[in-house]
Amino acid sequence: MPEMTLLVRWPDATETRNYSPSSIIAEHFRAGETIPLSQFLPRARIALRAASDRVVQTYGYPCSRAAATLAAIEQNAAKFLTDPDAAVTILEIRP
Repeated sequence: MPEMTLLVRWPDATETRNYSPSSIIAEHFRAGETIPLSQFLPRARIALRAASDRVVQTYGYPCSRAAATLAAIEQNAAKFLTDPDAAVTILEIRP
């Protein structure tokens, strides 16, 4: 279960590295894609919960770091929720 990092550029051009405990994140995002924020958030929730579920299957407990990553993503996204044109760009996905 390789750990992955998702590098995201937010609408204000800031960038964040986001942790995933599983490579399943690459099934939900592609490097270079730009996604409307309204689509990015649900996909991030699904992807990080799926990654944490893999940890549960392997170790018997959820990944608290994946939960913290999702919380950070939601906190960043909150700044842009009133902008209907807000979008994020996936810059890279890597181990």
